[in-house]
Amino acid sequence: MKSFFARYRESTLARNTVWMFLGQGLRIIVQAGYFIIIARSLGVQQYGAFMAVAATVGIIAPFIGIGSDKLIVKNVVRDRALLDVYFGNGVLMTLASGLAGVGFAVLICNRILPSSIPVDIILMVAIADLICYRLMDLAAAAFQSVEKLGITALITVLVSAARFLGIAVTALLLRHPTAEQWSFVYAGSTVVALVISLLWTMFLVKSFQVAPRRIRGELVEGFYFATGQSAQSVYNDVDKTMLASLSTLGANGIYAAAYRLIDVSFTPVRSLLFAAYPGYFRHGKGEISGAFKYAKRLLPRPLAFSLLVFVGLLVGAPLVPKILGSEYLRTVEALRWLAFLPFLKTLHYFMADTLTGTGFQGLRMRIQLGVAAFNVLLNLWIIPLYSWRGAAWSSLASDGLLALLMWFAIAALKRRQPAATVDPAPIVA
Repeated sequence: MKSFFARYRESTLARNTVWMFLGQGLRIIVQAGYFIIIARSLGVQQYGAFMAVAATVGIIAPFIGIGSDKLIVKNVVRDRALLDVYFGNGVLMTLASGLAGVGFAVLICNRILPSSIPVDIILMVAIADLICYRLMDLAAAAFQSVEKLGITALITVLVSAARFLGIAVTALLLRHPTAEQWSFVYAGSTVVALVISLLWTMFLVKSFQVAPRRIRGELVEGFYFATGQSAQSVYNDVDKTMLASLSTLGANGIYAAAYRLIDVSFTPVRSLLFAAYPGYFRHGKGEISGAFKYAKRLLPRPLAFSLLVFVGLLVGAPLVPKILGSEYLRTVEALRWLAFLPFLKTLHYFMADTLTGTGFQGLRMRIQLGVAAFNVLLNLWIIPLYSWRGAAWSSLASDGLLALLMWFAIAALKRRQPAATVDPAPIVA
């Protein structure tokens, strides 16, 4: 045991994973609190309306900043002196694209979502998620790039804590707040979290610099990052938008509640992915073999954990309506259908980060776009026939296809590239 803990103390990846797990674990507790309050106080219809807006805005969100958060990690991992420039460029790009994104979100939500959803909800969610939250992502990426993931973890907790306090106070004052009232609290609490995050970042970023030449030089790669993330949002969240349009808000509430629980169960794996992300750029350096060996060393434990989660969700699903209320009785079945998703997500995220770390973000983006298109087309056919069950089946098919395509892409690249000559040191995780 002494040797075991000594190895963990010496491993940066292990320490960072622990930090992210603690942060994400605390975030789970906080999110669970406000999720239960919101779900119970809004009811399945209004919760479905709010989540439809959030899912639609979430598809737009990755384009805000045009991949600035990913570019910070990629470049600063290799040269710490570039932090101030990439953070300054990121803030500029996020503000400019965020303002345009808010206008586009209001337009698109009014077009495709039910007219019963007030425009105030759309506007508040768009401001919170397209400007404030994206700036917080930038601050978190700055600390991630220098592997100070303790602060990164605090930033991820901060926004959830602010929202929990906001909705808890609102529920005490109003007893049964509406989705519209919650949207104002959602935006206001995100602004508070953003201010605190930027104050923290001032201790890391010593000067605010802007270098337009670097922005122009990396627009294409930034666009690859943004498009890949948006495609990821499509196959994760577009079903919630389409359920609201093609089925009912009630069906969307049932499905969205189940998917939220899937997201929660994936948190430990997400923590490892976040901590390991800079390592792909160090191990890759243009060679797929190095990054793939890095991924293979990390993968067994997350896969085993995902199988345990699968069993736990199947067994524990009947507890959901006891916690959220009888309106969510059908969420039990939805959760069981979705229970295998964490395993599929674990597979394709590790493979996808392998491509990114070796400079194949463009290939990763094209695969993700293809799967996003497949998901949308499948949903157009299956949701009108089977409602939220169809959405669940489509999610399983899409994540499974994504894992398969990522694996094939890496296998093809390994055949084309020579094996790495230096085997990286063993990883303790």
